[in-house]
Amino acid sequence: MARRVGIKLSGSSGNDPHPDPPLFKGRERAAVPGTVMTIEDDIAFFEQVPTLAALGKQALRVLAIGAETRTLHSGAVLFYAGELADGGYIVQEGALALERDPSGGDDEYTVGPGTLLGELALLTDTVSPVTVIAKEPTVLIRISRNLFRKMLEGYPAAAERMREALANRVDSWTRELTAVKGALKENG
Repeated sequence: MARRVGIKLSGSSGNDPHPDPPLFKGRERAAVPGTVMTIEDDIAFFEQVPTLAALGKQALRVLAIGAETRTLHSGAVLFYAGELADGGYIVQEGALALERDPSGGDDEYTVGPGTLLGELALLTDTVSPVTVIAKEPTVLIRISRNLFRKMLEGYPAAAERMREALANRVDSWTRELTAVKGALKENG
């Protein structure tokens, strides 16, 4: 059974899944041709993405200027499991299926607006554990690792806030795993 996640939020195309991000002041919103997302619109959107929210407006401005919009048609593959990941993608509109099983079996997870894919790839070399396929026309914002690292270098306070947020998440996961381990010992 497919699961769906995302957060409620108030064009580039082509065959290259990882083109170099252009720098410009607004991106045409593919879902509504002719309308332009301003830097302020992008910053407000990024503030609603949990991983990015802690960075602060100035750091998010850098990301908004350097990010790139990508549009996928229904059924298009964003990337395949095992491919080297070089950045993150935020779902702006639409829905993506994340599949571990390349045959499209039951191991499918659906994500929607506000979901950040490739969070770890913003910081380090990694490969994608899943194949990502558009379930419907989908608009994504791509943030390259190079752009993200340059932003962290330029905004050390943002880097420290991100380090704190990630450390808190790892600590929370450790407590949860310890609780699961204790429950398994009691039942086993």
